[in-house]
This record gives sequence, structure tokens and C-alpha cells, in this order.
Amino acid sequence: MLEINSLIKRGRGTAAATAALALAAGTLAGCGDAGAAITRLTVGSPGRDPYTLVSNTDRTGVAKRPARGGTTDGGTPGLYGGTRLASSCDQRKLIAFLQANPDKARAWAGVEGIPVSDIPRYVSRLTPVLLRTDTLVTNHGYRDGRATSEAAVLQAGMGVLVNGYGVPAVKCNCGNPLTRPENKIKTSHARYSGRKWPGFEQNNVTRIRPRDSRLGTIVVFVLVDPGGSTGFERPRSTTGPDDGPPMPPPPEETVSPSDSPAPTDSGGGSPGTLPPGSEPPESGSPGPQTPGSGEPGPESPGTGVSPGGEPGTGTTPGTGDGTGDGGTGSGTDGGTGDGGTGTGTPGDGPQSPVISMAPPTGPEGSPAAL
Repeated sequence: MLEINSLIKRGRGTAAATAALALAAGTLAGCGDAGAAITRLTVGSPGRDPYTLVSNTDRTGVAKRPARGGTTDGGTPGLYGGTRLASSCDQRKLIAFLQANPDKARAWAGVEGIPVSDIPRYVSRLTPVLLRTDTLVTNHGYRDGRATSEAAVLQAGMGVLVNGYGVPAVKCNCGNPLTRPENKIKTSHARYSGRKWPGFEQNNVTRIRPRDSRLGTIVVFVLVDPGGSTGFERPRSTTGPDDGPPMPPPPEETVSPSDSPAPTDSGGGSPGTLPPGSEPPESGSPGPQTPGSGEPGPESPGTGVSPGGEPGTGTTPGTGDGTGDGGTGSGTDGGTGDGGTGTGTPGDGPQSPVISMAPPTGPEGSPAAL
């Protein structure tokens, strides 16, 4: 009888332990990747493992969007900003740099999921913009001959190149390829490192999803100037000269005092940033622009593969006229994101100076449109 009671007790103990483990596993699964590490990257900061260094690509004091956090469609009018008739990214220099560094080119192309030979066409089809929200991405650097990968939040005001579906594809101040963040990452429960800028809130970090592929690629991006008071159209795959005339910003975009100044511990300014009001003078107001008949062909809304350093074998961008029926996109903002305050650690070590691949200068020493 004693042996029977002992077996029963042990059986009950085993069942209870199994139930406890199952409950813990379910709780962790419901929280997503609660232990994810996210690096904050301020305007002007190339971060760890940059492919190269580029100056004058970012802007401080950019007025943030009123709607922040959650998930937003890449074709949403006013999601991105920019300086009319000017660009913050020199795509030709990025192409030349990668062609001169074949090892880096192979790693870079592998992240983007394209053959090395397709880099010039792929980069030339991207569009330069400024982020208007603190944006979650996967940032891919280069170290020891291979691509690296880390979750990162890019501060509003950072210059990026976006693909035809409105997803950030390149970080302009270092040439690093970018891909979408992993779905399991919860920004409200993550561990943060890197400088915390004034106004940073975890529940205001935005994810950007591709525009609905059934609508085709974006034909025209509706951008907002750094002050948040003026809108303009930028045809896809153009760099500024084809921008449309000034117009009111989209109805849902209102003038908002900037809450994204330079980091409090970053000194008097980063060599990779431009202060508000320092854009090159406009050379006139061209009439309304429409995309030309030589619109780039269709491309895949998804970007990137696992960083292994070898070119991907994904679909190569087409060569047709690719105008689609895209328009300017009609995505809407998602939820407000997860709450919580989380924790962060000040500083991520010394930051590399942003000095190489400086943009050329225009007439009378003003920054040229890149």
C-alpha cells in the first residue's frame, strides 16, 4: 500500500511539473521575443560595423509625424520627409564603392537578395528620403568578411533609401543594407542600448510594412519638408530635380514642434548631420511633375535574406515599364504599439566619425543635391 501511495504522489508531482512548464512556455510565446536587444542609432551615427562612412546625410530637428508607433504602410503619404529639389544620399557613390570592394559587395548583395551584378540597377531604383518617425529595422553591417545583423531603431531625421514598396533598404550615412525587423520583437519589452535622444519612447517606435503588392510599386512618394509645414511629390527613383511644386502637407500631417533634437550627449553637432534651415537654395519651382515613361520595372515587396555573405537567388527586378496602378499609396497607420517603459543603458561606446565619402559641393560651396 505504501508503494502504491508513493507511485501516486510521484505521478501527481510529474503532472504538476509538466503543467508548470507548459504554462511558462505559453507565457513566453505570448510575449514574443521579450529579451530582444535593440540598438538606438542617433542621427549622424553610423553604428557598429559600417560598410563605409558618409557625411551630410541626416538632419537634426526634423518635425515628427503626429501619428507614431504601430505598423504603417510604406506608401502612406507623409510617412517620409525630405528637402525639396535635394537629396541626402549619393547613390552613384554607393555603387562605385561597392564595385571597388568586391568582398563587401558580395555580402551587401546577399543581404538584399540580389546578384552582385544587379547592384547598380537595384540601387538606382531606390528613392532617397528622411525618416519622420523613430523606425525599427534590421541593420546589417560588415565585419570579418561577412554581413552582420542587429535590430536597431533609427532616429527620425536619418536619411535612408526606400524601395518601390516604401520599405527602408539602405542607411545612407554608412551604406549598410536594411531589412524589415523580425515580427517577434516587441519594442516595449526589449533591452535597449545606445544613446537615448529626447522624446524617445518605446511605444512610439514605428514598423514599416511594404505597400500592398496588388497595387504595384509606388509611382510617387508624397514627402514633407523637415519643418513639417510643406509637402511635395517625389517620383520614385528620382533624387530631387524632378520634385513637384510645394503644396500643403497631407491632411493627417500637421505642423508639430520637433521633439527629436540632437542627442543630449552628442556635443555641438555631428559631422554627419545638417541643422534645420541649412538646405541648399532652391533654383526655381518647376511645374507639376509626373513620372516618366521610363519607370523602373516591378520589384519584390520583401527585402533581404539571411546575411550569409553570398548573393541571394531571389527574383531579379524586371525590366518592363512597371508603372502599375500604384499612385501615391493609401496605407493607414496601424495600432499604437505596445506600452511599457523598459530599460536602457546610456552610451554604446565611442562612435565612429562620419568623414568619408563626403558629398560633392554645388555652386558657391553649397551642398550639392545627392
